[in-house]
Amino acid sequence: MSATSLAIPPPRTGRSRTWKIALILIPVVTLVLLIWLRHTEVKVLRQRTISSYGTVPDFELMNQNGQPFASEQLKGKIWIADFIFTTCRGPCPLISSRMSELQTPLAKSDVHLVSFTVDPATDTPEVLRKYASALQADPARWDFLTGSQSTIYRLCRDGFKLAVSGSGENGTPVHSTRMVLVDRRGEIRGYFDATDPEGITKLIADTNHLLREQPN
Repeated sequence: MSATSLAIPPPRTGRSRTWKIALILIPVVTLVLLIWLRHTEVKVLRQRTISSYGTVPDFELMNQNGQPFASEQLKGKIWIADFIFTTCRGPCPLISSRMSELQTPLAKSDVHLVSFTVDPATDTPEVLRKYASALQADPARWDFLTGSQSTIYRLCRDGFKLAVSGSGENGTPVHSTRMVLVDRRGEIRGYFDATDPEGITKLIADTNHLLREQPN
């Protein structure tokens, strides 16, 4: 057998390089596609009609700085509300995290965020202030409110029409996981499940819709 017949063919460097490039590009293209799909979804959601679910009643509470905070301070503003308590071991950390994330896409708007505690006996202004700090809450645009339990529960149940009443099996407050979108006239324009990523996408889309419908 000749030396020529035993020669090993050179590696196909061109094909190898092509596979390496493909392996690098696949995740990049996938990421771009996902971003495009999310952008498209938000754009479509912006076009849908937003209903009205009644008006939020007047209230007077206290914020995390120990200052009086009344519904009057929200008049003329689009705002998003949630109901949590700082010692919650259930969904509250996720709800508050979602609320914190809203600060970025809404940074250039005048949308206000409002978190009501359903455990006012524990959640004093000082406790809420520490909780707000941990969430990197912008104090100019996000208030954490406390007050009498009867006032908060009545507001939540009768005003926002959310399932917040009594206590759970371990004596902890029972509350909704939904965020509530309120327009500049004080009308409730939507409920969104804070535990569902798609719910947050719809919330952002509807908030942007209101910003165009009711410019500042």
